[in-house]
Amino acid sequence: MGSLSIWHWIVVIAVVLLLFGRGKISDLMGDVAQGIKAFKKGMQDDDKTAEKPAEPVKTIDHNAAPSAARSDVGSKAV
Repeated sequence: MGSLSIWHWIVVIAVVLLLFGRGKISDLMGDVAQGIKAFKKGMQDDDKTAEKPAEPVKTIDHNAAPSAARSDVGSKAV
């Protein structure tokens, strides 16, 4: 008791086939396959964009001394 034998699995598969039919299961498997293909294509597209040389990084140099503190920081304007 407790473990499922081959006969249990045969009955389960027969019930699933009767409920869903062969057409729906094959359509479902086709949809899963299309999803996997789309995922793989997306991963390849990501790899192609990663291989392109990146533009040089633009930096902003800020060497000026900080100006006087603002008086309106933290106050709520009405």
